[in-house]
Amino acid sequence: MPRLSCNGNLLRRLVAVTIASAALGLPAAALAQSAKEIELEKRVADLEKLVQQLLAEKAAAPAAAPAAATAAAAPAKPAAAPIQGVSITPNAAPNTTFVLTGFVKADANFTNTSDGELGDSASGRDFYVPGQTPVGGLDEGTDLNVHVKQSRVNFGTDTILEGGDKLSTRFEIDFFGSALGSQNVSNTYAPVLRHAYVQWRSWLVGQTWSNFMDVATLPEVADFIGPTDGTTFVRQPQVRWTKGGLSLSAENRETSITPYTGGVLPAPAPGRSFSSDDGWMPDLTARYAWKGPWGHVAVAGLVRELMHESTGAQYSLTGINAPIDDSTWTGALSVSGKFMIGKDDLRWMALYGNLGRYVALNFSNDAILNGDGELESIDGYAGFVAYRHVWSGSWRSTLAYAMQSYDNDVSLSAGTNALSPNKSSWSVLGNLFYSPLPKLDIGAELRYAERELENGTDGDLTRLQLTTKYSF
Repeated sequence: MPRLSCNGNLLRRLVAVTIASAALGLPAAALAQSAKEIELEKRVADLEKLVQQLLAEKAAAPAAAPAAATAAAAPAKPAAAPIQGVSITPNAAPNTTFVLTGFVKADANFTNTSDGELGDSASGRDFYVPGQTPVGGLDEGTDLNVHVKQSRVNFGTDTILEGGDKLSTRFEIDFFGSALGSQNVSNTYAPVLRHAYVQWRSWLVGQTWSNFMDVATLPEVADFIGPTDGTTFVRQPQVRWTKGGLSLSAENRETSITPYTGGVLPAPAPGRSFSSDDGWMPDLTARYAWKGPWGHVAVAGLVRELMHESTGAQYSLTGINAPIDDSTWTGALSVSGKFMIGKDDLRWMALYGNLGRYVALNFSNDAILNGDGELESIDGYAGFVAYRHVWSGSWRSTLAYAMQSYDNDVSLSAGTNALSPNKSSWSVLGNLFYSPLPKLDIGAELRYAERELENGTDGDLTRLQLTTKYSF
């Protein structure tokens, strides 16, 4: 900018010298150029005015800078205090995150049974239990039961270790525990442990679904399980190793036994079933699954020892008036899968062998005692098929059929309804779900089911279930 000012002064001097020369009598040729000189002087004046304007702007700029600096130096407004000031897992290892999921679910069951009534405190009022369908009684009217017991909370931790591996823990509870209050006032129920395990690399230790079970085949239903008659459903402590599609496990053992009631019965007579925790060998399972965009197929096997020991006669429990010390080895096979059909899917399972407590909520026992106090395994077959159709982005339905059947030795059990073992059951269900908002499901489900004893006595159940569920 100063250079422009100097050039302006020089131009003014040149103009002044030219005008003075003309006045002192310079040649006429020089006077003839006066018009051009006037125009030049005007341009010089305009240029000088522009230069003065630029200088004034430059002089004003340094004064604005301190103001900006002052504004920048003003202290920032302090941030609000965090809601959670400390870690939610203060005792955890570094690089640990907390996980919390679950859902709130409310169910209303309208149940009608043809041959008797479900007990007031029976779990079969809350969800479908094949072995509780009444048989051999009088026709019962429709009962309504409303509850939120299936609501669930799952929480745990994920820790990233130095080598990049992840160590995880999971705990899960629902509220199908014993009643802590009556339906008259509080409808309070105790939480029940479902899962509790730690997982690292290929290893899982703790309680979760049996490795013999294919959880991914369970269809979307309003009921707690759905195709209960024809599916494995067991949670228990175990040690599991998984590599790719292969998984092996050693799991908690237990034997459910049908007493011997084919002879003279004690007073009081034995019940329909009792359990034995004898023996040291865990139940052993192996499973392999093939997965792809098309779905999956899984094959699983179960091998276990059934055992009962007593140091004295347990006549009213076993029906045998002598000590018992017997065991037998049994096995079972499962083939299951899920096939994707566009947005729809087909889920299925087929089971054969000594199914016992692993299938249908222990509809059939593992073994029955003969007159010599020996255990004879009870074999059978079961399965289900379920098709899920997506009507639109918010509407979908599932149609499912499930069944099971067992081969009981009729000579080892009494023919009365109270003591005759379960022979078979089947059920069919259809539902409709609507999701007006993400994670919010509203549905209705209709089920028809039948149960038959070995002596031929049977009964049926019809249930309409309305449900609302919000997952988080």
